[in-house]
Amino acid sequence: MLDTNFAIQRKPSIVILDFGSQYSELIARRIRETEVYSIVQAYTITADELRELAPKGIILSGGPSSVYEKTAPMPDPAIWDLGIPILGVCYGMQVMVKQLGGNVEAAIGKAEYGKAHLEVDDPTALLTNVDSGSTMWMSHGDSVKQLPEGFVRLAHTSNTPDAAIALHSHRFYGVQFHPEVVHSTFGMVMIRNFVYTICSCQPDWTTNTFIDEAIKDVNSKVGNKRVLLALSGGVDSSTLAFLLKKAIGNQLTCMFIDQGFMRKGEPEFLMDFFDKKFHINVEYINARDRFVNKLKGVTDPEIKRKIIGTEFIRVFEEESVRLGPFDYLAQGTLYPDVIESAGTNIDPKTGERVAVKIKSHHNVGGLPKDLQFKLVEPLRTLFKDEVRKVGRSLGLPEEIVGRHPFPGPGLAIRILGEVTNEKLNCLRDADLIVRQEIARADLYHEVWQAFAVLLPVRSVGVMGDQRTYAWPIVLRCVSSEDGMTADWSRLPYSLLEKISNRIVNEVAGVNRVVLDITSKPPGTIEWE
Repeated sequence: MLDTNFAIQRKPSIVILDFGSQYSELIARRIRETEVYSIVQAYTITADELRELAPKGIILSGGPSSVYEKTAPMPDPAIWDLGIPILGVCYGMQVMVKQLGGNVEAAIGKAEYGKAHLEVDDPTALLTNVDSGSTMWMSHGDSVKQLPEGFVRLAHTSNTPDAAIALHSHRFYGVQFHPEVVHSTFGMVMIRNFVYTICSCQPDWTTNTFIDEAIKDVNSKVGNKRVLLALSGGVDSSTLAFLLKKAIGNQLTCMFIDQGFMRKGEPEFLMDFFDKKFHINVEYINARDRFVNKLKGVTDPEIKRKIIGTEFIRVFEEESVRLGPFDYLAQGTLYPDVIESAGTNIDPKTGERVAVKIKSHHNVGGLPKDLQFKLVEPLRTLFKDEVRKVGRSLGLPEEIVGRHPFPGPGLAIRILGEVTNEKLNCLRDADLIVRQEIARADLYHEVWQAFAVLLPVRSVGVMGDQRTYAWPIVLRCVSSEDGMTADWSRLPYSLLEKISNRIVNEVAGVNRVVLDITSKPPGTIEWE
């Protein structure tokens, strides 16, 4: 059976209790930006479990519920007796008020959504160095009507009398806005005030500290055993390969399965980069024909994904037996995956935790439980931006660390409809032009993702004196901070013109280029 317990164990300085907020992960990331280690836990964690974690501070997240509803999610009331500083954010502040004897009601006619100006009444503790009149991001339909005994107002807005509150004697603080979002101009000042001044945390969550701890942990648990890593060439698996190479050297074997859906020249680049340049043992598995043949006649995107995932597992099983035996399997699991699998989302109607369907890992998605491996997942405490920092510190060049996200099924889900070798070659050529021109315009790192999509229709065109009947290419370029939401990138018209001209003139089978200007939501970044 797979052993999923391998991970670096470190006590968190700040614990975020998740009440279903879309911003819980963002709070954790903002805390970590202060070089303080934070983790997200479900609100159902007990006070005894929190005592065992021994954090220096607790943050109660926002959430979609109302505290006066019967099914409203509530934390263990014993958390207020732990003697630990607590910060409530939006719904978290309302939880604090209700459980400590105050009153919260619907803010009829005075709900606040979006930017609001914060007027500071008490510029101490949490609001030290926060300018009065600064902008904060509001998102609430309920408001505090009566503060619990001993609480005082720290700040207000035009619609919210108690926009920030405190019980200084117990180090309890609440804010009716989101300091973690970029729209809150002094949000990070407040977060630093809570982390450093109120909780007395030390900035000991650094890239070098993580690398040292990870190497020590891998060495102590793996010993002299062999480790197998499914290498995709993405940021996560590449960083993991460098980390494990530094930790266990030649005990690491990487397997790169070329399923035929990679970008142009990428398999050759990856083998040259890892195997020849950095001397990391990579076994190249050419399975292109096998995967393409499996997709013959398949047009449904979900069926495509399942076929690719299933076939990947079969190839992986066969090759791991041939190359083995191995005791450990390394995966580039990240912290957002851990949070999702914990199912901390809240159903606002029932107040119960909702299990989240976690995405299959893009390297070894859905491995069968009877594989005789123990898992090595040293990156499972990190967010994506932290992985990039680790990669840079380990010596990964920017062409790997800074590369755009790429889906596990690759170009197979950027070809709508049936996947054929002809379409794959066409899309590879078009995609390369997109990436080349955006890089030449010095905009590659300004966009989150830039790629081409091939549509399964043909349109009429004219080239020279002849009519053509060929495929259209969709240009998809989006800007985002974390991929959860995205907007289409406003690229210069001259750049769009150059990309279009090159694709139509250089890529056989294409006579039209169109631009996708849909944001996420309502659309998704990928087309399938």
